[in-house]
Amino acid sequence: METGLKDRVAIVAGASQGIGRAIALAFAAEGAHIALCARRQEALDQVATEAQSRFGVQTLTQALDVSGDAAVRAFVEAAHTRFGRIDICVPNAGGPPAKPFLSTTMDEWERAWQLNLRSAVSFCHAVLPHMQQRRWGRIITLTSYTVKQPAPELILSNTIRAGVMGLVRSLAGQFGADGITVNNVGPGFTATDRSRSLLEQRAKSRNVSLKQVQSDLEKDIPVGRMATPEEVAATFVWLASDSSASITGQTILVDGGSYRGL
Repeated sequence: METGLKDRVAIVAGASQGIGRAIALAFAAEGAHIALCARRQEALDQVATEAQSRFGVQTLTQALDVSGDAAVRAFVEAAHTRFGRIDICVPNAGGPPAKPFLSTTMDEWERAWQLNLRSAVSFCHAVLPHMQQRRWGRIITLTSYTVKQPAPELILSNTIRAGVMGLVRSLAGQFGADGITVNNVGPGFTATDRSRSLLEQRAKSRNVSLKQVQSDLEKDIPVGRMATPEEVAATFVWLASDSSASITGQTILVDGGSYRGL
């Protein structure tokens, strides 16, 4: 499929590992230049080096905490100065801790809001004027299938990321006439360090082995396994492509059929 992404510019946050890393490399494979941010500069530089050597694209990397509005805006402007355009933005950050509601603290709620919702607002505020100027843009957020089917131990994520869905729907309606689409991707359990950590916590709480918890989980996934980061990333490539121009305001689940609703 011709994606039309060659020489476009994509910002990918949380790009040093896991799904974010896979998204960055998937865009690079299509010929898009990439501006990457995360907390660890060394890990970011490794992703950039791989993208340059494998796909010959240009890169920009910057270590930052996406919960800081000023840092996000400065990074977006640095990307625009470097490349002269911003076509695609993937707001992304690590998920909040997994714990039951009465074990959460107000500081954790504040941190979750800053990291997983406020950061998305900051990125959208910063990139939308650049996209409006070119009358083309793709904003694709990364949340979880739990925005449709909440998980009991993920109360922080369930709540805050539902707000991201509200943001996506609202911006889709406001900016569609500018040629900008806004969508959300909700992965199910994916073969990443984050998923392993969640499964380890689940195993500890149930006093069973990690192998048993993973086996039980995979039995409950219709396709019989967790997704790979690359499979999730392929959805971002499609949503960023020219052929998805009429898809906006949607949450696309990549969960192996785990969501049971209609």
